[in-house]
Amino acid sequence: MTVRRLLALPLLAALLTGCGIRATQVPTDFGAAPSRVPCSLTGPDLSTQSSHGVPVQVFLLCGASLVTVDRTVPVPEGTPDARRRVIVAQGLLDQLAASPSSAERSAGYTTYVPGGLSVAGPGPKDPEDALRLSTAPNRLTSYALAQLVCTLSDSAATEGDGSVILGGPGRTALRRYECTDAVRDRPGNVQPPSSDVANK
Repeated sequence: MTVRRLLALPLLAALLTGCGIRATQVPTDFGAAPSRVPCSLTGPDLSTQSSHGVPVQVFLLCGASLVTVDRTVPVPEGTPDARRRVIVAQGLLDQLAASPSSAERSAGYTTYVPGGLSVAGPGPKDPEDALRLSTAPNRLTSYALAQLVCTLSDSAATEGDGSVILGGPGRTALRRYECTDAVRDRPGNVQPPSSDVANK
């Protein structure tokens, strides 16, 4: 019996080493698995940039998170500040609704903002920094709303405090939306935090 056990030991060792995995007492951490989507452009995408206009950034979806890309929005010189805000906001909406360039599509970028979306300035009793969309914000998909909130909240169309006051057409209720790290990281699962805004 003892001889059989001794003969079985080399066979057992061969079976264990045959799986190709060596045991180790040292913990290893090689980081996260590489992503199949690079989410980065190899160089400036000239097809989406122009020498005339205000430099802006818009948030597109890549993988499961929001990523900024550079754009420009044409604004006539001498435009009053109130009108300038609306022009920039509309330009941002148009850029978000436009199909990403071929280079951006190859890198995995996409957008969920629907075409034909328009924006107007505040109504008679709205706060002066409010923006009213042609579609109520709560009717947009979570991805589209996250793109809009994060793009507008960090632009010349708002106060630049990381939030934006949005409402639908007419006298619908206004809400202040915030772009947070969680929204940028998981726009499909995390809604932009919002709070009621009272009219004047």
